[in-house]
Amino acid sequence: MRRAAVAIAAGAMAVSLAACGSAEEAGGGKDSTASSAKKGDDIKVGLLLPENQTARYEKFDRPLIEEKIKELTNGKATVDYNNAKQDANLQAQQVDTMITNKVDVLILDAVDAKAIKNSVQKAVDAGIKVVAYDRLAEGPISAYTSFDNVEVGKTQGAALLEALGDKAKDGQIVMMNGSVTDPNAAMFKKGAHEALDGKVKVGKEYDTKEWKPENANANMEAAISAIGKKKIVGVYSANDGMAGGIITALKAAGIDVPVTGQDAELAAVQRIIAGEQFMSVYKPYAPEASAAAEMAVALAQGKSLDSIAKDKVDSDSAKGVPSVLVPVTSLTKDNVNDTVIKDGVYTADEICTGKYKAACTELKIG
Repeated sequence: MRRAAVAIAAGAMAVSLAACGSAEEAGGGKDSTASSAKKGDDIKVGLLLPENQTARYEKFDRPLIEEKIKELTNGKATVDYNNAKQDANLQAQQVDTMITNKVDVLILDAVDAKAIKNSVQKAVDAGIKVVAYDRLAEGPISAYTSFDNVEVGKTQGAALLEALGDKAKDGQIVMMNGSVTDPNAAMFKKGAHEALDGKVKVGKEYDTKEWKPENANANMEAAISAIGKKKIVGVYSANDGMAGGIITALKAAGIDVPVTGQDAELAAVQRIIAGEQFMSVYKPYAPEASAAAEMAVALAQGKSLDSIAKDKVDSDSAKGVPSVLVPVTSLTKDNVNDTVIKDGVYTADEICTGKYKAACTELKIG
């Protein structure tokens, strides 16, 4: 893991967004963020991530969170980690294990934000506060950090319109949204529609089961058959993994149209510089991971979140959840140097391999 990615956390944490929701504290009353007995650095943090098909979780989120927790506790904290591999039932079992192991606080990225509600309640009943990470889990959570997910969708939609230009009215687009079990997917979709509605015709739209590239590929093949390959002018893809499956289907049909994405995965960055994918949404994971670690340590130590969480967010079951929302950037071939390379996410050598070298030279990447 590159130290440069961690180094951006401090600067990027100065996020100032308008607060939303009520001023009521989440997770059980006004003193919920400071109700635990005071503890020192010798704490146990549970970390549960949702899946390992998307590269970000194992490559970025986990090591960044673990490193920040160690930094905040002078190396004395321990982190119990599990990945649910996109299995909501398995994740519920993992929460039970964390309760049995008596962690002091839990950082949770839910596979299914609604299905996890009872598990969150069980953890809280056992005296374990829960930080919802990246996805707004239901239940009495004490804190939340993610990106401005409606803005992510707007950014994707605006980029697709930019790529289409005058062709926006010449045909139809396909919308490939994420999984219905992920509340972020609904926010991406909302933002995308806000940007796209009235400006393009949506020929087919899908909610993609489990975010899987193979499901996006199958949906894209179905859309091509239904609409006709000559009528498709662009594709909204909610993330990079699905974009890969979509582009495979488009290539097989001889279709070359702009495709969006999200997460700035290495393969996607390479597709962008090669002209196969128009854009991705670059989300700096370091500030998100840093916020989760800071809130988790503070909660475990019985401290207030006031100096960390400047925003408030409502879920269906908790109001005024102390939150940190991190801004995002549209990544295209024109700003690779200023985003993922500058922040140390990838090196030019990692991006500019084999068949991508010529494009990197032309774009002066590195």
